[in-house]
Amino acid sequence: MEKLNAKAPENLAIAMKEEDGLLVHISTDYVFGGDPYNTPCKEDQKGTPTGVYGLTKLHGEQGIIATNCNYVILRTAWLYSEFGTNFVKTMLNLTSTKPQLKVVFDQVGTPTYAYDLAQAITTILDDYKKEIVNCQLSTVNYSKSGVYHYSNEGVCSWFDFTKMIAEYAGNKDCDIQPCHSNEFPSPVTRPSYSVLDKTKVKETFGIKVPYWTDSLKVCINNLKKE
Repeated sequence: MEKLNAKAPENLAIAMKEEDGLLVHISTDYVFGGDPYNTPCKEDQKGTPTGVYGLTKLHGEQGIIATNCNYVILRTAWLYSEFGTNFVKTMLNLTSTKPQLKVVFDQVGTPTYAYDLAQAITTILDDYKKEIVNCQLSTVNYSKSGVYHYSNEGVCSWFDFTKMIAEYAGNKDCDIQPCHSNEFPSPVTRPSYSVLDKTKVKETFGIKVPYWTDSLKVCINNLKKE
């Protein structure tokens, strides 16, 4: 996992520096979690990962930064979309087929619609292109290189997330109940609180971040059309 999450991004950063380009790297809220938090995590907050995944992703961030390339590291969380396998699609299936479902309520964060994240990345790339055009130097040093946070706005637990998924899908027959995370032992320890502060990305790039329930509704409506 160290090779995939740490060494590979570092190698990409080295190559990008040689090409004088911009590396946009997706990281994770898993870099937090070892310390108890009750306010949204900021970019300069010390990483305290609780497992190998978070630790290797943090090493990947550090490796990119050390190359001194042009980079934007975007930490995100709870990603879902209409495509592939993800929490929303799993819960859509379970709440439509199960009479009762237990979902943890003691892990809190913010869902992120992949489309919204992609839109944010597009905005960042457009900003970089503008800076290249205006740069009079042979080597571009991107003034906005750094670590940023991006998720949708708002806060919820996995239980709250599931309740809204079922409501928007019209799955009314499933009795969804809250439970503690220790009722479902897992080899992966998720942060109990990993809400990301998005002030920096909003102010730097002028990005307007949608509220999580609004984006969830868009995704589910799209899935209904399929």
